[in-house]
Amino acid sequence: MIKAFLRAILKPLSFLPALAMMYVIYGFSAQDGTTSGNLSYKVSEIIVETANEAFDLHWTAQEEAQYIQKIQHPVRKLAHMTEYFLLAVSLALPLYVYGLRGIWLTLVAGAICVGFAALDAYHQLFVSGRGASKRDVAIDSIGIFAGIIVTRIIGWMGRKTIFRPLC
Repeated sequence: MIKAFLRAILKPLSFLPALAMMYVIYGFSAQDGTTSGNLSYKVSEIIVETANEAFDLHWTAQEEAQYIQKIQHPVRKLAHMTEYFLLAVSLALPLYVYGLRGIWLTLVAGAICVGFAALDAYHQLFVSGRGASKRDVAIDSIGIFAGIIVTRIIGWMGRKTIFRPLC
């Protein structure tokens, strides 16, 4: 009895991480172009400086700046894929718990996440220095479907091992 009660309360709460990810993504998208660009630059700077120190490369400040500029765009796009990967996993896992499996999990979670990515791109039309990009939605979709595939693999492994999904 208590187990059923707890499950009835906790199952809907399993969607909170997905809602939190949506909030984080919306927050990043609400940044103006300058702030967003500065954040990407800062992350790229940390990566380059860490690589320089870790591999003892002895780059000059000018070389570091050159590498920062070179990786800034790929870092930005990788961030898109990563945040939507996390959104997809945080949405697909509770859907899996609710019993969606196989192609239906892919279709439902994919439609919700890609729809959110499209709405997010539309939202950026109204943010200073930002714009909507079909290319960004496509990049987001790569992260989305990778996340859904990982979730399906985890679910499949759970059914084949000692771990059991909460149905």
